[in-house]
Amino acid sequence: MHTIFQFMKRNYKILLVVVALSVGLWSFIPKTQGDPEKDKLLLELLTFVIERGHYDPAAIDDKFSKGVYKDYIEALDPSKRFFLQSDIDEFAQFETQLDDQIKNKDLSFFELTHDRLLKRISESKSFYKEILEKPFDYNVQEDFNTDYEKLPFAKSTQELKEKWRKQIKLSTLSSLTDRLKIQEDKKNGIVSDKNKKKADDLAKSIRLDQFEKPNETPDKSPPKTFEQLEKETRESSLKSLNEYYDFVGDLDRNDWFSVYINAIATRFDPHTNYFPPDEKERFDVSMSGKLEGIGARLQKKNDYTEISELISGGPAWRGKELEAGDVIMKVAQGNDEAVDIIGMHLDDVVKKIKGPKGTEVRLTVKKVDGTIKVISIIRDIVEIEETYAKSSIVEKNGLKYGIIYLPKFYIDFENNDGRDAGKDMAIEVDRLKNEGVQGIIVDVRDDGGGSLKTVVDIAGLFIDEGPIVQIKSAGRKKEVLYDRDKKTHWDGPLVVMVNSFSASASEILAAAIQDYKRGIIIGSKQTYGKGTVQNVIDLNQFVRNSAVGDLGALKTTTQKFYRINGGSTQLEGVTSDVAMPDRYAYLKMGERDIDNAMPWDKIDAAEYTFWNKQTNFNQAIDNSKKRIASNDKFKLIEENAKWIDDRNKENVYSLNIDKFKAEQNAIEEKAKKYKSIADYQNQLKFSSLPKEVEAMKTDLALKEKRERWHESLSKDIYVEEALNILDDLQPKTVVKKGITTLKKDKLVKS
Repeated sequence: MHTIFQFMKRNYKILLVVVALSVGLWSFIPKTQGDPEKDKLLLELLTFVIERGHYDPAAIDDKFSKGVYKDYIEALDPSKRFFLQSDIDEFAQFETQLDDQIKNKDLSFFELTHDRLLKRISESKSFYKEILEKPFDYNVQEDFNTDYEKLPFAKSTQELKEKWRKQIKLSTLSSLTDRLKIQEDKKNGIVSDKNKKKADDLAKSIRLDQFEKPNETPDKSPPKTFEQLEKETRESSLKSLNEYYDFVGDLDRNDWFSVYINAIATRFDPHTNYFPPDEKERFDVSMSGKLEGIGARLQKKNDYTEISELISGGPAWRGKELEAGDVIMKVAQGNDEAVDIIGMHLDDVVKKIKGPKGTEVRLTVKKVDGTIKVISIIRDIVEIEETYAKSSIVEKNGLKYGIIYLPKFYIDFENNDGRDAGKDMAIEVDRLKNEGVQGIIVDVRDDGGGSLKTVVDIAGLFIDEGPIVQIKSAGRKKEVLYDRDKKTHWDGPLVVMVNSFSASASEILAAAIQDYKRGIIIGSKQTYGKGTVQNVIDLNQFVRNSAVGDLGALKTTTQKFYRINGGSTQLEGVTSDVAMPDRYAYLKMGERDIDNAMPWDKIDAAEYTFWNKQTNFNQAIDNSKKRIASNDKFKLIEENAKWIDDRNKENVYSLNIDKFKAEQNAIEEKAKKYKSIADYQNQLKFSSLPKEVEAMKTDLALKEKRERWHESLSKDIYVEEALNILDDLQPKTVVKKGITTLKKDKLVKS
């Protein structure tokens, strides 16, 4: 989630002064690259800054020690395929001692685990090579459980080898069934429409020469035997594992120490973490607003790489095939063979997916519903322009409505004259007013936040004046941020759309609109639940001795924000006035699902006055709830969400080929039931505003982006319901084009 940076400079100076008091302790210690003394310095500096700069630093005690221990071991071996139970028994003696080691800059636990991990990784190299030397027997009745978190560590080397065998067998079985299906489809002539596309994609991914390639003459070579295809899957798996171990071999002590230091940092709260030098560099690049790749943010879950967010306007977003929650299993460069990335370091996965503009990357992903799909993406420049506010007009029941999409609360801190979300939103609102709209939708779905100042400015567009948000820093009185501009840019019907990925600044906006009863909040049952502010601090600023090398940066939580009614958005988020079913409703993806998230609390409410110009507010909410309850499509979405949740809990896979095929076929068949959700059309036509229409005459890229956005809006059942609510919020009579539209569809000439 994006960090709120509004008060960064002020708090940065406070931290700078605090650390300066003790920086002399470290100024003259000689350091060398990879020297443990540098690690001790980093450990001391990190804990010192967090303890004095964090909003509510956790006590570094035995409880803290247990949390660090658990997180660190899970980070080193999430799939439990390296350490033995005897290793864990040996490590366990330190479970309540890490707090003392941190305070004393004692690295003995890190040294022990680091050395043992390298030893176990080295030993495991022989496991997979031996396993892949001979064919698997896929007729044996056995299965494999992928719920690594609940599974115990292996008690012996032999038991560990067996775990490796089953894990590799599952991977090769999945690949083998894909190859067999392509071959069977080709034999049966299923090479057109959807099946043709799937066959083409899979064939290109695994480079089977006998299959037809797009725009080429079909290959007439004879089909391969089961034995040939089985051998190919083992060769592919061997190549992937060899590459994985090559990547692991490239990791040095600094990389592993960063894992340890982050296990410490994130125990203070989920949003406090350490950036080693390479990650700090990537962070700086991301802040520049220009990326080259597919435009997706990734996160690691155990051994798997998951799509956490698609960047608006990027190639992945434009392709509309990837979505948050998809798990990437393999990556291929153009026509090259796909590489299995399960278990691969996230940085290395990113390196494989990123690449120059115009090049192709092919991702084999497991969709949130359990189906497997190969997705081709042409890399491109992901520009900041697509994170800016944009608006569209739609006509419904003879009335014009406007929708503004805000993907991020952006701002240029170094240039007061630069673009920011507050200024741009004001422009979009005024443009919609000039077009004569009768209601506005503000869409902050998937908006992870940004600048706090812009939230105040945007909320102020819809009220006369008053408080927007309350801020608390450690040991200080609350600060109330006000909209002091008496001008109301829009005083008509208003709907704010949110989902479970709307976080931080998005939640402040939704909460303020809700507390004032200024507009109706619709979307997921509740938003993400991030009610904290972080600062990113360059640790090199605190050390005089340049010989120490680059220490990286620290992101730490320094403040909490509160609604004007006094409640926090932390954990609870913002509860929608109208909750609508969504596919992710039952998945644990919010702040409340993180074990050490900061708690919810409440402070005194600010003084504010409810908006009293919307007389049919409650009736519109009731009408919407009734429509949703009786809508078959929403019922199907709810059913789909429960099925996805059930699928997410299924971790045992048969390693018998017939049973595995039957299981996968059952998933595919079940998924067909929910296909109509993606095919939905709301029959509404969205169009750009005149200024943008003029710009699109010369900017074909902009034209394409807007057409894609409008196409997605025309398939969006949630936007359709937002427009229904705007209809219900209309006053009893609305004069438009010489006609007075009365409620109950009575028309009278004016």
